[in-house]
Amino acid sequence: MNLATIRARACVGIAAPSVRVEVHLSPGLPGLAIVGLPEAAVREARERIRSALINTGFEWPARRVTINLAPADLPKEGGRYDLAMALGVLLASGQLRPARDLDLDRLEFLGELSLSGELHGVRGILPAAIAARNAHRILVVPPANVAEATRVKGLDVFAAADLPGLARLVGGQCERKPARCPETETTSVSYPDLADVRGQARAKRALELAAAGGHSVLMLGPPGSGKSMLAERLPGLLPPLTEEQAIETATIASVSTDGFQLEDWGRRPYRTPHHSASAAALVGGGSHPRPGEISLAHHGVLFLDELPEFERRVLEVLREPLESGRIVISRAARQAEFPASFQLVAAMNPCPCGYLGEPEGRCRCSSEQVARYRNRVSGPLLDRIDLHVEVPRPDAKTLDPDLPPDGETTPIVSARVFAAREQMLKRAGKPNAALTVADVNRHCRPDGAGRSLLEQASNRLGLSARAYHRILKLARTIADLEASPGIVSGHVAEAIGFRVLDRRTG
Repeated sequence: MNLATIRARACVGIAAPSVRVEVHLSPGLPGLAIVGLPEAAVREARERIRSALINTGFEWPARRVTINLAPADLPKEGGRYDLAMALGVLLASGQLRPARDLDLDRLEFLGELSLSGELHGVRGILPAAIAARNAHRILVVPPANVAEATRVKGLDVFAAADLPGLARLVGGQCERKPARCPETETTSVSYPDLADVRGQARAKRALELAAAGGHSVLMLGPPGSGKSMLAERLPGLLPPLTEEQAIETATIASVSTDGFQLEDWGRRPYRTPHHSASAAALVGGGSHPRPGEISLAHHGVLFLDELPEFERRVLEVLREPLESGRIVISRAARQAEFPASFQLVAAMNPCPCGYLGEPEGRCRCSSEQVARYRNRVSGPLLDRIDLHVEVPRPDAKTLDPDLPPDGETTPIVSARVFAAREQMLKRAGKPNAALTVADVNRHCRPDGAGRSLLEQASNRLGLSARAYHRILKLARTIADLEASPGIVSGHVAEAIGFRVLDRRTG
């Protein structure tokens, strides 16, 4: 046999298109040529493959070796094709013959080779595993990727630790037994307890509403008032991830720079980028697009502390994903789309020094300085944040460690959140924050008193149409937490009360 074809998978965003690795041996001066738009790491595979074959007892063929990675117009990057290319050389040179009961066309191979012939894990295994399952194929990966690949149900996964082990697997000299998903991954996920936060009853109420309806939150308060502590507890109030949601969040992590961490399976993402982060860090990018903080927070929480300290152009990139729930990264040669359905939690000081309104009179900021500071956050972005809540400095008596907790625990609050979220899904198939204008007109109609109250507030505060509809969505969430079939004036009044910055600028 002078020609062998092996299947592998590329990684483009969170997609994993199929790649055919064609290996041909022909007469001529010994050498290896890799074609099919390979990038530097793929071209360097020629040295890894040659050394790995020799160091594991195989021979490097004294012929010209040509490897084609098809389709030719799809850029290939990384060491993920090493395993398929090495196997192709062994098959094409006749050093390895597949077992009679093995259909190589049903197998896909991913893994990076070391010079000793050992196989190392690669990024982006989860998308490849999902694609392989959908194509009704079997995936062969290094042991480091087995736990990640076996998260995909309905897929057979084989592990190969090195080239000799791969040869035994393909040649039929060992039992082909699919790997199992590790049992340790089924442990429950723990989060910080809301009862740890003393006082701040109104901020806790805002978190409960945000968790129930999927709303975004902006906390306004002096340094040390507990804004970050509150934000850390929102993921624990959210309903547990479904299997599909867990796969989606793990898939995004799998193609990111840090890769997928097994201990994070089933955990709501909580991302906290520093205010010096660039727009590309939030959105994602690179010559081979990688997800940014917005996508890494998919089905979780994106916490932006010191919101006005972010560059304005960085904050503006939040506007589209807050509405659409996705990010599209365009490059000259390709386009990658990442899901970005996240909850935004932001925190800011009331003024540049942070002490505006404190009874001690510590603030010396002028009204112009305060206005300039708050104007760093644009009106259109504030319009997209459903809850504006003040977080005052807690009283010293409240913080006494000898006193019992003054609020409910996370399990108690999350039980109410879960019940309200179930009602939303039954009614509209989505959280209230994701309702369209048509959905709002259908499901968020207040009674006469509530409609009159909202009209008065809208005229007095100069609310936009978007803010008007977001108040109705929040009122619907308040009603759902009370198991109320309709929206009454009390629900509308509470929703309006959470538009703090609208009141101050209106």
